[in-house]
Amino acid sequence: MAEPIRVAVLGRDGRMGSEAVRAVDAAPDLELVAALGRGDGLEQLLEARAEVVVDLTVPAATRENVRFAVSHGLHAVVGTTGWDRAALDELEAQLAETSATGVLIAPNFAVGAVLAMKFSELAARFFDSVEVVELHHPRKLDAPSGTAARTAALVAAARQRAGVGASPDATESDPHGARGAVVDGVHVHSVRLQGLVAHQETLLGNTGEQLTVRHDSFDRASFMTGVLLGIRRVAEHPGLTHGLDGYMDLGL
Repeated sequence: MAEPIRVAVLGRDGRMGSEAVRAVDAAPDLELVAALGRGDGLEQLLEARAEVVVDLTVPAATRENVRFAVSHGLHAVVGTTGWDRAALDELEAQLAETSATGVLIAPNFAVGAVLAMKFSELAARFFDSVEVVELHHPRKLDAPSGTAARTAALVAAARQRAGVGASPDATESDPHGARGAVVDGVHVHSVRLQGLVAHQETLLGNTGEQLTVRHDSFDRASFMTGVLLGIRRVAEHPGLTHGLDGYMDLGL
């Protein structure tokens, strides 16, 4: 029987981090060797002989956490937002110096959310109009969500490849930003409401029809399937993988 994968979780006191600690601890093929909170030194990862680091911290900390992990040959599974193009390019340059270390940055670890993003990407070229609405709890720090931004980017790229123009929109005046953010040419709307966890819908429209691709997470346990998948597969994927779908055989 193979030795269990030695896992460290960063962000143990957060909502996602605490859930990940429980999930890793309960998995028979994984061993939780460290769980770090704010202020804990990253050297503890080396002392614990971690093999995979799960980063579920905050945008201000995630880049340094991952840089540290990669510089010491530790694989990283990252669910923290804050990774813009410049940060991803910097990480890819660091990973190019090693042939064995893998990093997964996943905007969403819920399998249903990953499928919803893929379905949105597939459908986008067939509709004149597309917009994204994401709904989260009011304690979420960023807007739009990483999942919504990633969905918009995938949708926009699919439409560009197919030669589909921008969604029709006659708006000339929007002094209060009612039309939402624009991510790669796609409007994204963020709702923050007590009682929600994580929800998103892609709205696609043609004359006379509408398609809605919606995913709802009612409990953070829904993200743990993807977190555990990432931990188990990251060593098989050296370099940077952006999106959990890179580890899933979707047959597309």
